[in-house]
Amino acid sequence: MLCKLHYTILVTGPAYGNQKSSSALQFTQALLNYGHYINAIFFYQDGVYNANSFTIYPSNEINLVQAWQKLAIEHQLSLHVCISAALRRGITNAEQALQLNLSGHNLPPAFNLSSLITLGESILTCDRFIQF
Repeated sequence: MLCKLHYTILVTGPAYGNQKSSSALQFTQALLNYGHYINAIFFYQDGVYNANSFTIYPSNEINLVQAWQKLAIEHQLSLHVCISAALRRGITNAEQALQLNLSGHNLPPAFNLSSLITLGESILTCDRFIQF
């Protein structure tokens, strides 16, 4: 009998340029297929680029931004994006864009700007913490 565990996933790699994000996505899908639970998925450092809706994708490649959103919607998962890392990299939601007097925003609806406190709380309540 397989024990069902609670996982927190940390993604530190961009949507493209290395395997971190796609590996994290595939790993998370496998966990869900085996019946495990995902406490949260947190995007940090260059991982916040996975939450940039302005990224253009070649037609022969997987659109990782859409893939993360689809996974989150299908399984009711929380996609957290480090607010400090996101703002440094030009990724913002409508509220932050208004506060900072920016001309637009590019954070997709399935993603939420969060603090490192959110990551810490999720780590404290999970059985396994996996970083990509």
